[in-house]
Amino acid sequence: MSKGSPSIVVFCTVGAFLAAGYGTLFTLLDEYRDEYGIGETGLGLVIGLGFIAAFVAQVTIAPRADRGHARQVVVAGVLLDVAGLVILAFATSIVPLLVGRCVMGIGIGMATPALRRIVILADPADLGRNVGRLLAADVAGFAAGPAISAVLVGPLGIPAPFLVIGVATLVLLPVVAGTSITETPEATAPRFAFDLLRARPFAAAVVLGSAVWLMIGAFDALWSLALDDLDTADWLANLGISLFALPLVILGSRGGRLAQRVGPFRVASAGLFAASVFMFTYGQVPSGVAMFAVAMVHAVTDGLTVPATGVAVGVLVPAERQAGAQGVLGGIQVLVAGVAAPVIGGLYEAFGRTVAYTASAAGMAVLVVAGLALAGPAWRLRGDGDGDGDGEADAGDEARAPADPGAPGVVAGMDLDPTG
Repeated sequence: MSKGSPSIVVFCTVGAFLAAGYGTLFTLLDEYRDEYGIGETGLGLVIGLGFIAAFVAQVTIAPRADRGHARQVVVAGVLLDVAGLVILAFATSIVPLLVGRCVMGIGIGMATPALRRIVILADPADLGRNVGRLLAADVAGFAAGPAISAVLVGPLGIPAPFLVIGVATLVLLPVVAGTSITETPEATAPRFAFDLLRARPFAAAVVLGSAVWLMIGAFDALWSLALDDLDTADWLANLGISLFALPLVILGSRGGRLAQRVGPFRVASAGLFAASVFMFTYGQVPSGVAMFAVAMVHAVTDGLTVPATGVAVGVLVPAERQAGAQGVLGGIQVLVAGVAAPVIGGLYEAFGRTVAYTASAAGMAVLVVAGLALAGPAWRLRGDGDGDGDGEADAGDEARAPADPGAPGVVAGMDLDPTG
């Protein structure tokens, strides 16, 4: 499939609808607290359990997409996501909230790596831009959740946005079934992809990606609660989510191209250090309006840098292992977020906003330093396989992009050909 293939548009749209359901849940946390009396720690557990469920699905189910079943994995994930949305629509206590979030997490967890695989293989030469497009679609869907909630919850109640998004997601399934994609005809890939972590550059990409999702877990658990406790108007809190997403939507594909051209490790580490400063600042500012202003700057840097870890994995790993590799990356990311959300939520409940955001920033900084230490010379990796910018690949480079989508990837001298 060539650049501009309809498959890229279709599967990015699927990703957007999957993210929209979670965006709706995220923005309704304060409603669940105020309407049903569920505490901050319990709500953090709801967010966290979904991340943990997604981790299990990404590392155990998603690799089936590398063995000729990418379309089936996407369809099954969409159906589970819709089932989770229906459960969340009618949940009024902690147990059904946990069940619905868990089912949703499994669905999103199994579908997301398959979507990444499909989008990467649709045009391997331009994987940076396409990974950025997929991120932009995810963020756009996530941002649409609060807007849908704002329109529907007032007149129709909490169930309405979940049901509307669920129905809209189901409508996409016939389109998915009729769209051409690249499948692996033979079951050549291992069942699991944890062996890839033996390669230090791949492990470095995962650690840096984990810093991104520590930030996401903390941000998701705290944003609406912190603004509510700062007596910020609901419309400003919801607008903040939408406007935070806007630069990521606009800049996502540019950020992916930047990571492929300049180097994903360079871009990711610079962006994450900046993000840790922003997270620290959220705990220091005196008002919700100030938090909103900081978030608008934060969103621009994230839009240019967050795609970098996905690009790193896409460059390092051969086509026939993309879903498994993206599953390990995404699985560990959501596991980190799943642990971070309830822990940071508990810190917020016990010690307040400053401690919670400071702990988040410190954890991110530690992960970035560890990721750079693991990357070593692969820090120079670029999407064209050249680490020094002279246009020629060096024999000493520790990481190289495969010459074509079917070629074995080489990471730190490790042959990643699944047959070897």
